[in-house]
Amino acid sequence: MSDHSCAQRSSKRIATQANRLRLDYREEAGRLGAPVRPIIDAHAHINGERAAQVWREVCDLYGVERVYSQTQLAQAEQVKEILGDRIRFVAIPEYMSEDRKHAFTQGYLDNVIEWNERFGAKMVKFWGAPRFLDFAEESGLTPSEVVAFDAPWRMKIAEEAVSRGMMLMVHVADPDTWFQTMYQDSARYGTKAQQYESLERLLGAFDVPCLGAHMGGWPEDLGFLTGLLERNPKLILDTSATKWIVRELSKHPREELVAFLTKFEGRILFGSDIVTSDDHMEASDPENKKFGSQLAGNKCEAFDLYSGRYWAQRTLWETDYNAESPIADPDLAMVEPEKYDAMSAPRLVGRGLSEEMLRVLYGGACEGTLDAWYERGEFDH
Repeated sequence: MSDHSCAQRSSKRIATQANRLRLDYREEAGRLGAPVRPIIDAHAHINGERAAQVWREVCDLYGVERVYSQTQLAQAEQVKEILGDRIRFVAIPEYMSEDRKHAFTQGYLDNVIEWNERFGAKMVKFWGAPRFLDFAEESGLTPSEVVAFDAPWRMKIAEEAVSRGMMLMVHVADPDTWFQTMYQDSARYGTKAQQYESLERLLGAFDVPCLGAHMGGWPEDLGFLTGLLERNPKLILDTSATKWIVRELSKHPREELVAFLTKFEGRILFGSDIVTSDDHMEASDPENKKFGSQLAGNKCEAFDLYSGRYWAQRTLWETDYNAESPIADPDLAMVEPEKYDAMSAPRLVGRGLSEEMLRVLYGGACEGTLDAWYERGEFDH
């Protein structure tokens, strides 16, 4: 399907979760114009040969020059062939492996070595969402060996990574909305604050930088993040998980958010958490719950899916927009099912940051942290 036909369909297509306002994201990119400087996306998951090509087109439109990607190891070569120097890799486990017990223990240790030696990865990702406990039990893993950030296998993998000059990356906690619902059993999952106890032990054990995904897992509480960053000077955060970030950062008084970004200038990096997949290029069974497959069913829908994340973030940071987000947010219905449905969206309130702040957020912070580490083994903050 041609790009022109996608544009022609934009006014006719039905609303989707990725584009509930039926925007023409090509036209919207032109309306935003070029960012004040090229954007570096510190957090995405680029997979699929065809999907990577669509994502590259989106990046050209929205001014994204480079990405740090958590790509599946089996797809790294083909994605690198398409994107070249535009992509740098982050070492991840084989989430889709049929042998998850191996994938998150010795298999991950082996992968870290391959990621580093074959693809130049200098960052290793530890996923620590509370639901990892369920995942571990279902996969035949012993939770005490893998779940906490300082669990034996985590520490072993971190030691190997650090010995190779790699830094750390973590996903800690999850949205407050999830702790109100799926994680209500704090005796099993712990409170949200308790998620950070083993993380801080991990950070104390290794004198290397660490990237905390999704605003460190607590964009709802800038006070908590302030303490976390003050206690851990080599911790940096990214703005990925666009739906979550847009929802929560739109709620803070602008003055408080700007003060936070100013205080930690150079330690807050732009990130999208875009996940691309060739599954997005064709229609699939709507009951198929495989990661990512239900979000788009053709090239046009994939284009909207990827574009919407960059549109929402740039609109949040650059403009004075104050209306509903074009991206549906199921967390609203999760908490208040009587009030919201699967197509509901939160208000997106533009923060209108200064050009100087945007230059740092969009790339300057990444150049002083991830870029410096990947290129010289240094860390400027």
